[in-house]
Amino acid sequence: MVRPKKHLGQHFLTDKNIAAKIAGCLTEKVPVVCEIGPGTGILTSELLKTETTRELHLIEIDSESVEYLNEHFSDPRMVIHQADFLKFPLESITPEPTAIIGNFPYNISSQIFFRVLLYRNSIPEVAGMIQKEVAERIAAGPGSKTYGILSVLLQTWFNITYCFTVHEHVFNPPPKVKSAVIHLKRNQVDRIDCNESLYFIVVKTAFNQRRKTLRNALKQLVTQRLPEHPLLTKRAEQLSVEQFIELTNLIDPLR
Repeated sequence: MVRPKKHLGQHFLTDKNIAAKIAGCLTEKVPVVCEIGPGTGILTSELLKTETTRELHLIEIDSESVEYLNEHFSDPRMVIHQADFLKFPLESITPEPTAIIGNFPYNISSQIFFRVLLYRNSIPEVAGMIQKEVAERIAAGPGSKTYGILSVLLQTWFNITYCFTVHEHVFNPPPKVKSAVIHLKRNQVDRIDCNESLYFIVVKTAFNQRRKTLRNALKQLVTQRLPEHPLLTKRAEQLSVEQFIELTNLIDPLR
């Protein structure tokens, strides 16, 4: 068997029923599915059951897991890549839309979602198991204390659903926190009505100083005096996606 490695954030799922529920979260009939961190393949086996025509790519950084998967799985639809997903060129797999799924390594789960944002136009949906608090943060709305950078950025381009909570005892080794499965489905937004690169900067800068009003948090981004505007009297956690777009347009000409 494969030994779970702490430095890779590995907690192997052991419950097949939960693996089947995660696999069932994918709703789009996309031609390609990419599983991140398959480990010993409990989710992989369920994915191979769900759709006979899908092409399944496994991205696994751990050589011991790759060896195990090669020994225990033989399916012409499946391709194993020994690689770090955070550095993996997703476009090298296929030009087709690609769904992302996995029991994501907990130590890089937020980074995985930033990577999803980078490839958002080729990813119609994501189903991932992550720490419960991260799932709650991503799904949170304005006004919540857990609402943050990932909440805003992901909700700009995806519809978010918190699917279900997963308890510690179904993992080896059991994590110290509860987990949750979250589903992202690409919305109809192709282009936002503002400077996109500045939008990312505004959102990140606002939340990095979330206790400050936006006037004080964002003054470092401009060379002119900020005007009187109701949005600037608020804090980052109070703004919706639409208001962050409005705020970006307010900031843009003052840079």
